[in-house]
Amino acid sequence: MSPKEKRRISTIFRILKQDNPEPRGDLVFKNPFELLVAVVLSAQATDVSVNKATPALFEQAPDPQAMVDLGIDGIREHIRSIGLFNNKAKNIHALSQELLDRFAGEVPQNRPDLESLPGVGRKSANVVLNVAFGQPTLAVDTHVFRVAHRLGFATGKTPTAVEKQLLQVVPKTYMDHAHHWMILHGRYICKARKPECAACLIERYCTFTEKKTS
Repeated sequence: MSPKEKRRISTIFRILKQDNPEPRGDLVFKNPFELLVAVVLSAQATDVSVNKATPALFEQAPDPQAMVDLGIDGIREHIRSIGLFNNKAKNIHALSQELLDRFAGEVPQNRPDLESLPGVGRKSANVVLNVAFGQPTLAVDTHVFRVAHRLGFATGKTPTAVEKQLLQVVPKTYMDHAHHWMILHGRYICKARKPECAACLIERYCTFTEKKTS
């Protein structure tokens, strides 16, 4: 990567940080276990829909033992409004049991163990590692994937390929919050169909060729 490109990328993240120094995701949770469950529920669902369902669920089952005791049917009743609720109820019950059996009821702090849990893939593991434990991981969802391509950060055809490319180009000083800045930018400004380029703080540094000026 050329020095000029390094400066461009660093400038983009500096601007995003200045605008939002401590970005947060939209999922509501109180501890790593609740975050893990919320992330599993958010697959192919909106954070808004998850946040509507989880308060009552977490009030009744705030830890793995309580979640196991609630049972699959009990979990299902709380999450019926969320897509794929049958499979998600089974996965949440199973991962709660595995946390008890294999990790003394604690959420593991490494990717291999997290990915070994039912319903937890690489993206979900990265979210938990970053948000709950402050590890410099990058969770590539549809927003990060789109923004990374539009900004010229990555050219990969899969989320894992994009993640690996981002880990090479994102300055270390911005890694803690990089995926949050990119998610929020993609969700509210750099939208899939109608990007709001006129309102974009980093438009002048963007490589996207199909910009919208109004």
